[in-house]
Amino acid sequence: MHAAPSDLEEHVSRSTPPNGTARAARALPQAAAVLVLVLLLLVIVRLPWIGDLGMHAATVQRLSHDLLHPGNPLVDADTPSPYYSPWMLVLGALAKVTGLSVFVVLRAAALVGLTLLVTGVWRYVRTLSAHRAAPALALLSLVLLWGTAVLNWSGFVGLHSLALTIAYPSVFALGLTFHFWAWLTRALRAEASWARWLGLGVLWALVLLCHQFTGVVATLGALAMVVSARPGRAVWLRLGGGLLLGAVLLWLWPYYDFFSLFSAGSDLEAIHKPLYEHLGTRFGLVLLGVAALALRFRRDRWDALVLFFVLGALVFAAGGLTGHYSWGRAMPAALIPAQLAAALEVVTVGRRAVRTGWACLLGVALAVGAWAQAGTLGYATGKGALPSVLAAKYQAPWVGYHWITPWVRYGDVVMARTYPARQIPAYGAYTVAPGYPDVFLPDAARRSAAVDRFFADGTTPAQRQGILREYGVRWVVGPAGLAGPGLRKVTTGPANQVLYRVER
Repeated sequence: MHAAPSDLEEHVSRSTPPNGTARAARALPQAAAVLVLVLLLLVIVRLPWIGDLGMHAATVQRLSHDLLHPGNPLVDADTPSPYYSPWMLVLGALAKVTGLSVFVVLRAAALVGLTLLVTGVWRYVRTLSAHRAAPALALLSLVLLWGTAVLNWSGFVGLHSLALTIAYPSVFALGLTFHFWAWLTRALRAEASWARWLGLGVLWALVLLCHQFTGVVATLGALAMVVSARPGRAVWLRLGGGLLLGAVLLWLWPYYDFFSLFSAGSDLEAIHKPLYEHLGTRFGLVLLGVAALALRFRRDRWDALVLFFVLGALVFAAGGLTGHYSWGRAMPAALIPAQLAAALEVVTVGRRAVRTGWACLLGVALAVGAWAQAGTLGYATGKGALPSVLAAKYQAPWVGYHWITPWVRYGDVVMARTYPARQIPAYGAYTVAPGYPDVFLPDAARRSAAVDRFFADGTTPAQRQGILREYGVRWVVGPAGLAGPGLRKVTTGPANQVLYRVER
């Protein structure tokens, strides 16, 4: 095994006393990183809602009512769900024991996830560089070094995306992933015990169960680190033991069949196809990190970050070429090593003029990335507090469906289209069709077709009543004009949506 990449840097760092300029250069990224963390903490207080937050809130709802047999989180059906992960089980138990609302619990989850992510990045980066500014530079690169257009997707930790997904299991899983990589790197550099390797196997399984796509990224990163270290036979034996234990835990998890996810249907491919669009504007700044990886490759043909990037890029490219667009979720496996390499090049041993030039390039790239994602400020302050130039970058979060809760109770079935169906289960109700693809719901397509028929213009009142009876619907959320035989208007919400009571 080769020596730790940070050994020489640590020697230079200790042998060269820092002057005022060096201290200022180190303090600047640290101060900027603190500002980013403060912003994210303020975002957690508001907890803006776009995307999958309703799914995760619904999952906590079901577990808080029945930890052992929660059923489908979105529709009234007794099916398993990949959202029932160990982390969500903890959150459900917290809600059950404390009586806290799911949105308070999700704020706690966001705080834990952010803490894990920051400490995980710090620990892993310290295995790559002993320079004190390296972790702060790495954190800034991970959240700002993206592109000039915003991409919001779980598992992608651009600042704007992170603000909207901070309570998601993907953030928790990515934080665990960085800790996993840190422990793995240290285990490969020293003679780690069997207990350490078995513990790594448990942690690997935990990441995969909590967020499957992040688990793929964690696995690719771990593979790169193992190949880079070129360990001996004893390490391979213990590594195999850890992998076997992790696989057994995945097989034994009682809430869903993990390995059946490999045969998921084509619905996932259509949803993920947008990941292959607008690559230049979304990820253009990462090219600076690709250049940094090229420099690292010149210095070490077995560099772990280089191998990590290659593996991630190959999986992403293979997904685009074969039409398996869900493989695009592995793109962080290419982004993360490039972003880390860009940050680390600033503190790499070499001529001061080269480091200074690279620092200037990185500073400009980070500034461009920060400006592109400046609308994130609105999630902490509200749009009204933003100047007009920043307000134009602000994407308004969803309003939510709390306005139906005075009437709709836990477990009631609501007829609603896809957009409200992604939010209504967060408050305890079910919808007829899930708002998201569900590989474990056998009649998902039939349910979606029933919703389409119900809201179609040519559907008669009698046909609508038949659909409502079939699925035990008690409420309808839809446009004005649906009232008629069997439907009574109760209240009107945002965007002229109407809540109707189904009369028996």
